[in-house]
Amino acid sequence: MAKQPILTPQSEDFPRWYQDVVAKAELAENGPVRGTMVIRPWAYAVWEFVQRALDDRIKAAGADNAYFPLFIPEAYLQKEAEHVEGFSPELAVVTHAGGKELEEPVVVRPTSETIINSYFSKWVQSYRDLPLLVNQWANVVRWELRPRVFLRTTEFLWQEGHTCHASQADANAYALRILNDVYEDVMVNVLGVPVHLGRKTRRERFAGADNSWACEGMMRDGKALQMGTSHELGQNFAKVFDTKYLDTEGKEQFVWQTSWGVSTRLLGAVIMAHGDDNGLRLPPAVAPVQVVVLLVRDEDGAGERARVLGTELAGLHHRVQVDDRVDVSFGRRVTDWELKGVPVRLEVGPRDLAEGNVTLVRRDTGEKQAVPLAEASTRASMLVSEVQANLLAEATRMRDDATVDVATVDEATEAAKTGWARLPWSAVGEDGEDRLATASVSVRCLQAADGSLPGASQEDDLVALVGRAY
Repeated sequence: MAKQPILTPQSEDFPRWYQDVVAKAELAENGPVRGTMVIRPWAYAVWEFVQRALDDRIKAAGADNAYFPLFIPEAYLQKEAEHVEGFSPELAVVTHAGGKELEEPVVVRPTSETIINSYFSKWVQSYRDLPLLVNQWANVVRWELRPRVFLRTTEFLWQEGHTCHASQADANAYALRILNDVYEDVMVNVLGVPVHLGRKTRRERFAGADNSWACEGMMRDGKALQMGTSHELGQNFAKVFDTKYLDTEGKEQFVWQTSWGVSTRLLGAVIMAHGDDNGLRLPPAVAPVQVVVLLVRDEDGAGERARVLGTELAGLHHRVQVDDRVDVSFGRRVTDWELKGVPVRLEVGPRDLAEGNVTLVRRDTGEKQAVPLAEASTRASMLVSEVQANLLAEATRMRDDATVDVATVDEATEAAKTGWARLPWSAVGEDGEDRLATASVSVRCLQAADGSLPGASQEDDLVALVGRAY
């Protein structure tokens, strides 16, 4: 009888494969309230590495971390009509507390533009107070009708940045700095996921923004995942919350603002951009364990050699774990570490050691090779960097191979069944977006003809990137 696969094959049912990985790699479980999730230690450890990489870059961009309340007066959201209209179906509203009905309902934050702006209006007085650059690490709540762990959940973790500037040009430059120097850098060089940067269409724009900029990644089923956004808010919230400053001539001006954020959705991106039929394939930069030293049998000094290898690899500044649980079958342990996506595995057994070797295995390709014991730590260390680069290269090839140039909306709809399409925005327009929507396809972003970011107000010679999306 053929051995049953641990996971549903991707080619057979990608959504089921995703659910299998989340469960069997012990990443997360559904919470007791519909749409919530419990993030298990392995996935949370990955999130901590993602968070650290983002936080370092956010601080390098000049923003300081702060914290604002979870509960927002409903009246705050009502002040900005477009904003509340965009979020209204997703709001969780508290009407009773302490056994009494509240005089004014409060909203569990879906995002913090309104409450943060109520404080910005107090903190900004003069041009000397600008730019004001604030970031918050928090949880938010958006009532999802069709939740999926990490991708769309009622509650999720994220960072949200909010800034004030003296001019539209400064705000635009900072929004794009976050997009390029923080988000793209982390997604490409840390997560190993190539992304297209572009401007959102009016239809897809963040509620209350003048412009929204996005990072779009392709998953292994050809669908797009919006991995991060940076918004130019213009003076919309400033005028509502009366956030003004005195310029160098003593004249009162409204500030120009941005907001930007990424969330635990990035964990879903890592799963779906790199995972295979054996489970996760983690980029070493965010892997809680970069190298696992797996003891086959504790005989003829094999256990001691495994522990020495672990010490050597730790000395080379790698996150390493020695798995010497010989009471668990070797095959079971191999399967578990493959499910969890550990990038490099060193198998240490008495048979190989008798010949002066250990077995080196890379998770990205599955390639195995016998290496001399004396070289094992160095070879494993080199492989960590190779796996990081290879995962990015592989994901880039996959995305580019699944992206085609087309001329019409109908051709774009057909191409979106298996990947992405590029076509002139002039061939789509708002009417074309409506037609795409009927086939569950959308314009992911707009780019200049050469694939670069277009100007904030550029309308001519734009290219639309079209696909199905999560």
